[in-house]
Amino acid sequence: MSSNKHTLPDNYLDYPERHYGMDHDRYTWSMLQSRKAVTWPNNASLAVWVNVAVQYFPLNQQGVPFKVPGGMTMPYPDLRHYSLRDYGNRVGIFRFLKAFDKYGITPTFALNTRLAERTPYLLDALKERGNEILCHGYHMDALHYSGQAFEDEDVLIEKALTKLNELSGQNIKGWISPARNESENTADLLAKHGIEYFCDWVNDDMPYRYKTAKKPLIAMPLSNELEDRFVIVNNQHSEQSWSEQVCDACDFLLEEAKTQGGRILALNIHPWLLGQPHRIQFLEDTLAYIMSKPGVWSASATDIANSWQQQNPD
Repeated sequence: MSSNKHTLPDNYLDYPERHYGMDHDRYTWSMLQSRKAVTWPNNASLAVWVNVAVQYFPLNQQGVPFKVPGGMTMPYPDLRHYSLRDYGNRVGIFRFLKAFDKYGITPTFALNTRLAERTPYLLDALKERGNEILCHGYHMDALHYSGQAFEDEDVLIEKALTKLNELSGQNIKGWISPARNESENTADLLAKHGIEYFCDWVNDDMPYRYKTAKKPLIAMPLSNELEDRFVIVNNQHSEQSWSEQVCDACDFLLEEAKTQGGRILALNIHPWLLGQPHRIQFLEDTLAYIMSKPGVWSASATDIANSWQQQNPD
């Protein structure tokens, strides 16, 4: 039989990082159920992290290297989608705030720095509440991506963090990249500029340490599967279905916590979506259900990260 000229060479699948577990050394591979059990403050079983995406999408979106999810989709000027996103920051966010206060929710606000610059009235309203603000990048079209010049990304992260620290009056500790997209250098640059935790990776249900060139970061598990935009817009499920999925997750995690230790229910929500008059009731009903459960602790992302870190010092 003649040899096949298309046969792959013997070294085709050789990869120096290939080994049992992960194909990189950014974090330690482990099974969730085999880790040390965590107990949240006041012996709570479930930490509830409500993360509000407070975003600015530029009208003249450049889309480099891709069009950001949730951004402009029509030819310039896409006023329909631009003004819908603006609706969230003018109207929807204030319905959120009322719901949080009504049901005892401690929210965390993931804020684009450019929005903080453009809308001081909104920033002042958030500052007055005293809730945590984390940095959601400079704006939603200022993406971090593989192949981006190291110096350019360094400047972008520094600009976003320095200005947001100044405007918010807070020491910003957390980060979510626009579109949750990163380059190979993003985590190292975040650590360089003082970030303690980031929320781009969704490969776990509990925090874990993520190695960088400067210091470890805490990777915080902000679920994409329960995000309102992902469920309602991307998957085209109803608002009722979104609520049912969140409540199902709440019940499951509470049950799992009985034998495996504390869990986190992380909800990433958008004021332009759930802040609509025909949807806000579904958010309220969902929050009411969650907070009616015994053993629930509503907390900021930093408080959850700190509690986990105190119980996992190494």
